[in-house]
Formats: sequence, structure tokens, C-alpha cells
Amino acid sequence: MPEPFSPLDTPWKLHNQLGRWLIYPYLRALFALHGVAWGPGWKLYGAPLLLKHRRSSISFGPGLSLRSTLRANPLGANHRVVVCTWQPGAVLQVGRDFAMTGGVLCAARSIIIGDRVTVGANTTIIDTDFHPLKAAARQADPNAGAAACVVIEDDVFIGMSCLLLKGVRVGRGAVIGAGSVVTGDIPSGAIAAGNPARVVGLTEK
Repeated sequence: MPEPFSPLDTPWKLHNQLGRWLIYPYLRALFALHGVAWGPGWKLYGAPLLLKHRRSSISFGPGLSLRSTLRANPLGANHRVVVCTWQPGAVLQVGRDFAMTGGVLCAARSIIIGDRVTVGANTTIIDTDFHPLKAAARQADPNAGAAACVVIEDDVFIGMSCLLLKGVRVGRGAVIGAGSVVTGDIPSGAIAAGNPARVVGLTEK
């Protein structure tokens, strides 16, 4: 018979909960200042970095979980969660029960994420190249990189240290292996891994 669980067995979790409660008033003020509506059931461990263009939109559904401290996840956050809308008109829309540790969400045009999406530690999701590929274009406007909408459908699991680039669609229930670079669409129910990510299996056979 296993021994009964005690909260004292995992003291770092008690520390996380205490820190979450202590920072709660600051977080409410931070999100309000940036014009991002606070949702029910949110659990934020540490303060994310909010970089919101004043003519853009950011929304998160109920049950949001963001972990921005090293102690909040045994995989270790390399930095705070970064939530950014880079250009005017950008839309970052995230559904219910989204979870992320120490990653980046950066939308120049549009990132749409469905419900129950879990993102492993230190993953980056961006819809822009930021800078043009041609030297002459960079000299004319270094911030005029190409952008294309990113869509991540419901029930997707993305492993740690992944990079999802502009224009990709990840289908419902897909799994992205740790360390993958996603440059193209991933079908629903697929398991994809590698650089660039390729389908290597199915979640259900």
C-alpha cells in the first residue's frame, strides 16, 4: 500500500500557492492596465510579461494557467511567460483551460488557440518573421517581416522547447513532440516531431 500523500511531501507546491495568492492583487491590476479582462479560475504563478499594442486585442478564456517562475514547474521556466501583440490590429485569442510555462505567445497578425490546449515549458508560438529575409527590405524597414495567422485547435498538446512558426494550423487533438520546429500544418489526431516537424504517428489507432 502506498503511503498517504501529505502536502508537506512537496513543499515547493505550498510555496507556489502562497506566492500566487500574494501576487494576485498585482496581477489583477496588471491585466486591467493592459485592457485584458480577467477570467474565472485563473491560476498565475509569477507575473507574465504583457506587451500589448494599444490597438490590438488579447483575450483568454476561463481556467488559464501561466507559470512564470523557475519553481512553478520541474522542467524550469527559462523566463516569464511573454504575451505580446506586436502590431496594430493584432489578435491573440485563447480558449478555456489553456496552460503554459515560461513560453512566448507573440502575434503580429493573429494567433487563435482553442480549448484545453497545453503547452510545455519554454515553447514559442509566433505568427511573424519579425524581420524581412532580404537585406534591402531590412534596410528599408527592419520590422516588416512576413506574417501569417496561426491556429491551434482544441485539445492539442505541445511538448517543451518547441517553436511554432507563422501560418501553421495544428489540428484538434494533435501532439507535438518536445523540441520540434513546426513550419507547416499538422493534421488532427497526429503525433508530429522533429525539425521540421513531420507526422510520426497517430494519437489513436
